[in-house]
Amino acid sequence: MVSVVMPALNEEQNLDGAVRNVLAAFEKFAVAGELLIVNDGSSDGTGRIADEFAAAYPAVSVIHHALPEGIGASFWDGVKKCSGEIVVMLPGDGENDAAEILRYLPLLEQVDIVVPFVFNREVRSFGRRLLSILYREIIKASFGLSLNYMNGTVMYRKAVFSGIELKNGGFFYQTELLIKTIRRGHLYAEVPYALSRRGSGDSSATTLRSLVRVARGYVSTFMEVHAGHAGNGTPADATVSAVRLAALKEAGRRG
Repeated sequence: MVSVVMPALNEEQNLDGAVRNVLAAFEKFAVAGELLIVNDGSSDGTGRIADEFAAAYPAVSVIHHALPEGIGASFWDGVKKCSGEIVVMLPGDGENDAAEILRYLPLLEQVDIVVPFVFNREVRSFGRRLLSILYREIIKASFGLSLNYMNGTVMYRKAVFSGIELKNGGFFYQTELLIKTIRRGHLYAEVPYALSRRGSGDSSATTLRSLVRVARGYVSTFMEVHAGHAGNGTPADATVSAVRLAALKEAGRRG
């Protein structure tokens, strides 16, 4: 079972296409999937559209937030309520083609995390690309995590979240999760991923409010990690990484 968590805040114009795209990808790849739409306190018709899809499709369910809590809080809510062994966030803005990430499902037989990076970078403005480069270098210098992109539609084996507490409700949540899961020794693979242009409206990822929240998330995670509260560890049970590590140790003993 693959669980897609879809945070949606005032995505009345984009949600229909985003949902149909996920359902089409399930069919294309013959995936046993569920879609959890998280209506994050929308003030438009997002909640109504989500409920209509849930009534029409057994694979779709909805979580409603009374007030906006953030993309990270929405994702974490979905993680707590989903049934899949694999979980991935696909936002309700229509920028992401579900097929672009679900095509890599077979990789999860070898790793626990699949991290996409955008290869058609021209869909983003020059300023947005420059901001991404700066962000990547700050994270690399601060945490020793060298990834091409850290805010995409990452696929996780749900078991890697065992014992992890997500503290960032905003856009920094994905970076926090990657830092904490990879530092525990979970194996990952980076894959190329094509990004679509947003259907309608403006992204809230680069608003001043979001950037301030990201900065706060960075500081809190830096302090948590370097104070030793989220340091290196061993992979969670029921993960590919734990099995491969055990096999490696057994081979070492026999050798």
